[in-house]
Amino acid sequence: MDVINILHKIPLERRNVVEEVTADLAASMNLIAKKCFPKIELVTDRFHVQKLASEAVQEERIRLRWKIMEQENSDILKARKKGRTYKYKLLGNGDTHKQLLARSRYLLFKSKIKWTVRQRERAKILFKLYPTIEKAYNLAQGLTYIFENNIHKDVAGLKLAHWYDKVEKSQFKSFSTIAKSIQMNYVTILNYFNNTSTNASAESFNAKIKEFRAQFRGVRDVKFFLYGLTKLFAELGLLP
Repeated sequence: MDVINILHKIPLERRNVVEEVTADLAASMNLIAKKCFPKIELVTDRFHVQKLASEAVQEERIRLRWKIMEQENSDILKARKKGRTYKYKLLGNGDTHKQLLARSRYLLFKSKIKWTVRQRERAKILFKLYPTIEKAYNLAQGLTYIFENNIHKDVAGLKLAHWYDKVEKSQFKSFSTIAKSIQMNYVTILNYFNNTSTNASAESFNAKIKEFRAQFRGVRDVKFFLYGLTKLFAELGLLP
């Protein structure tokens, strides 16, 4: 691979200084890290694992939203055939069922303590009407709780095992897939608890590069682009 060939130009003694590499769940990134930095401890970035769980919650919300939309469209057609005007049923907070599912997107990414008053009201109605969303949300938050508490690696392993049991009982296909991914990367995921390292700063810097590139609508002269990138972010003190 090109990346491996480039990194191999760095003397081995310098590459051996690297003790830890944090990467996502991509097999290619793990391969690069192992091939180029022989003495590292590989860590799977916690935020990529948590992102999978958050996406599983949203998947359940979207599934139910499509179901409600389909039912609503059917009811509207029936009302028209009878020459009536379809009346939308409003919930306690003023949302329709469709609006409730659409507007709940952002609150499902957050922990309960970060909800606004309106989000708490919406969540109460949402979980009462759609208990499977609450179940999915609690599973995702349970995984986040494990990562956010500075606990010993062995304790984290035990808590993850308990989380697996909850996933199996939930019978959520998407969460079962996540649990299998965690099991396949069990060692590198638990390595996070050694130093609680993440690649958040690298992800942030990557986002800044993408934004900088978008301003020029692509890159024609790579050398000039890299020069401008280095000058700009070095002067701003944003280079990692």
